[in-house]
Amino acid sequence: MFKKVLVANRGEIAVQIIRALHDMGITAVAVYSSADKDSLFVHLADEAICIGGPQPSESYLNMAQIISAANLTGCEAIHPGYGFLSENAEFAELCETCHIKFIGPSHELISLMGDKANAREAMKKAGVPVIPGSQGVVKTASQAETVAEKIGFPVLLKAAAGGGGKGIREVDRPEDLHSAFEQTQQEARVSFNNDDIYVEKLIRNAKHVEMQVIADEFNHVVYLPERDCSLQRNHQKVIEESPCVQISPTERKKLGEIVANATLKLGYTNTGTYEFLMTEDHHFYFMEMNTRLQVEHTITEEVTGIELVKAQLKVADGQELPFTQADVAVKGHALECRLNAEDPSHNFAPRPGRINNLFFPAGSLGVRIDSGVAQGSFISPFYDSMIAKVIVHLNDRNTVIAKMNRILGELKINGVVTNQTFLKYLINTAEFNSGQYSTNFIENQVLTNKEGFHVAESV
Repeated sequence: MFKKVLVANRGEIAVQIIRALHDMGITAVAVYSSADKDSLFVHLADEAICIGGPQPSESYLNMAQIISAANLTGCEAIHPGYGFLSENAEFAELCETCHIKFIGPSHELISLMGDKANAREAMKKAGVPVIPGSQGVVKTASQAETVAEKIGFPVLLKAAAGGGGKGIREVDRPEDLHSAFEQTQQEARVSFNNDDIYVEKLIRNAKHVEMQVIADEFNHVVYLPERDCSLQRNHQKVIEESPCVQISPTERKKLGEIVANATLKLGYTNTGTYEFLMTEDHHFYFMEMNTRLQVEHTITEEVTGIELVKAQLKVADGQELPFTQADVAVKGHALECRLNAEDPSHNFAPRPGRINNLFFPAGSLGVRIDSGVAQGSFISPFYDSMIAKVIVHLNDRNTVIAKMNRILGELKINGVVTNQTFLKYLINTAEFNSGQYSTNFIENQVLTNKEGFHVAESV
């Protein structure tokens, strides 16, 4: 097993990776920006090196500085977490060139799955159902129009290199397509330095269901119970749960076998997540594959008892998976709420600032709070505004919701405005409690009823 691993990330995921490394007796090295010098993950690490200024391009996206830090400290491997360089094929290849193990799949597969248009074609060949759309990228608005007329409006224009909800436009009418194409292409060019666009049929009133796999170098693949990530805004997740209440054990097994077979055909190793849209009549269509750990991996850990970061480390070390498909079962129900420093009353604008007072109501059965902050921490304007992931795992969904309701009511944070009240509102809606919610629930039903929730200015 590795003796020393560098964590190329920050915040709560860096904290979780460092804790997993310590559990396994591995020395943890943190890299941090000048804005994060007092952060919790820096204090938890055995060694920490400042690699640049507060802008991500100066630090957490600075490949040369991260590799230099790994070499300087004698690290054998790098764990990228999620975000930043976690799905950067160039960085994975650079690690390989420098004889440092990248804890994730090969750079070739990261590159393949990172191009969403190519990923669609690869999934077709692997027997995974995909949403009707263009074959590869479309270069002009006229080509996009031809595809849209064939598959029918509404459609989605999507950046081939997209992620994080960027580079996506919904088009309902033919007359709107040309301007939407130009806007999507411009956003893709600015965000990803790649303006390739592809077209997909827009499926409304669908659920966003994803299934995580993990594979070793010995052709062992295990799929894990699905996650329902349909509560989202602007294509970004807000609340996730596992399992999905609308999916039967038979459907779970069928979907799991599809993704496991595709993983084998791809020659994929380590962990990854297949994301699907599930229609109202329970047809599943592949959207994309994330070649990294997911923010919401926590609920999968809770319902399976499998610690995914530790499994990632073992696979990267060349070991066989420490569990088989027969070991995986759905144990209870888990729910995760993302607590962010943002203001729902002002279009969810990020609200950075210093946390003056903080109380996380942990300490009861089934409650887990993953966070990278403490009282006195500063929520920086340079990075994602997430403060914590609040997770509840119990035997049944109703008791999970009841306890999450209490936890969100007891949680106290002062100094920054958060979405705490909004999260509490969401889990008390009739739609959420029945499980009958889709990806457009927040935007089409919740946000059109602004009096349904409120947020108070933090003091």
